[in-house]
Amino acid sequence: MELAAFDELKAKLWAFMHAHIYPNEREFAAQCREMARRSDEWTCPPLMLELQRKARQLGLWNLFLPVDSAAAAGVKGGGLTNRQYAEVCEILGTSSHAEFAAQATNCTSPDTGNMETLARYGSPEQRERWLLPLLEGRIRSCFAMTEPAVASSDATNIGISIERDSAAGEYVINGSKWWITGAGSLHCKIMILMGKTDAKAPLHRQQSQILVPMDTPGITLLRPLKAFGDDDAPKGHMEIQFDNVRVPFENVLLGEGRGFEISQGRLGPGRIHHCMRIIGQAERSLALMCKRISERRAFGKRLSEFDTILQDVANSRIELEACRLLIFRAAEMMDSHGNADARTRQYLAMVKAHVPRTCQTLVDRCIQAHGALGVSEDTPLFAAFAGARALRIADGPDEVHLLTTAKIELKIQKHSPLASLGYYQADRTQVFRRSTDPISEEAQQRLDAASKL
Repeated sequence: MELAAFDELKAKLWAFMHAHIYPNEREFAAQCREMARRSDEWTCPPLMLELQRKARQLGLWNLFLPVDSAAAAGVKGGGLTNRQYAEVCEILGTSSHAEFAAQATNCTSPDTGNMETLARYGSPEQRERWLLPLLEGRIRSCFAMTEPAVASSDATNIGISIERDSAAGEYVINGSKWWITGAGSLHCKIMILMGKTDAKAPLHRQQSQILVPMDTPGITLLRPLKAFGDDDAPKGHMEIQFDNVRVPFENVLLGEGRGFEISQGRLGPGRIHHCMRIIGQAERSLALMCKRISERRAFGKRLSEFDTILQDVANSRIELEACRLLIFRAAEMMDSHGNADARTRQYLAMVKAHVPRTCQTLVDRCIQAHGALGVSEDTPLFAAFAGARALRIADGPDEVHLLTTAKIELKIQKHSPLASLGYYQADRTQVFRRSTDPISEEAQQRLDAASKL
């Protein structure tokens, strides 16, 4: 999108946030809590439907879908690059819940990742059936990858059974998944499931991704899992059991054994989106801290006059700017080199390893500056802290991304022009001192004086 048009879009989005999102934050939270308390039939709160209608009318809809993915699917996206959408994500993330505004604009996870997956890898029939209603906001979706029995941060561990029934032309799925975000909503109509189709294939060709309609017999939602006490209704993070779940062969995405490949392409944009929304949360937290310390007094002066508090403010601003620039660089790499490029993958790993933990520390400072108020539900700080902490595990834990960063760095450094410079050769021709060298009279006097102490 051209710069002038992009600036106009951001101004329109900010106006939408101030007019419709910020004033409705507490009402939306109340509707979600009431829905969770009342029954197990979780649906979209009435307020969200109203906000979605307004967002569509204003043209603030599907901004996440980048130009290349939209073109591949033959649909209309936001017309933004990944770099531009990163800025949009930060604005959306300033709502009290990181995905409140994102959901209002049809830019929430896991739908964004699923829609981009369908746009990039889905067949024309799959896109017609599932992508179009998702883009229109008529249905929701979920992505089933994590399993309770294995360390799912290593995608090659994913082991839910997907067996072929050639006579029926169907896949038969058995096993369990958990932390399946979005599956709790009755609006969730389609699941992208990753499972093992061939245990004898090469390691990265054993898994496939299958489209599983949520009304398929054999799917049981066992329970909503709570993250720091929050069940995240009406989306939910569900534990799911699959008992002889059957779907036709044509529901496979891209082909058997391509699941790992799809995951690598899918998760890159999502990591950018999550981290920029967390930047938005951190910006709002810092704004609250600055307001608080400018108004409160202790020991005869304002909190903003204490050096330690000022250092916290300075460090927070420096860290935020560094995080933002790292994300922008990763987004630019995605735009120019694609998700599969090694350097792009390294930047994405650096973003995911660095930004959530940095923002968690930053929000913790903001909580500290608020005292007891900071740990209450009277500010959005507790939600920002919980969100940043949870994100250090979601989409892969810090340790995995640090490992990825280091492995790629070692490969890159093998070809670095600086590595060939080597080390300086020490000059060993000039001897410092030999054991048989005579000692000067002055040195002997100092030695004698020391021995008499």
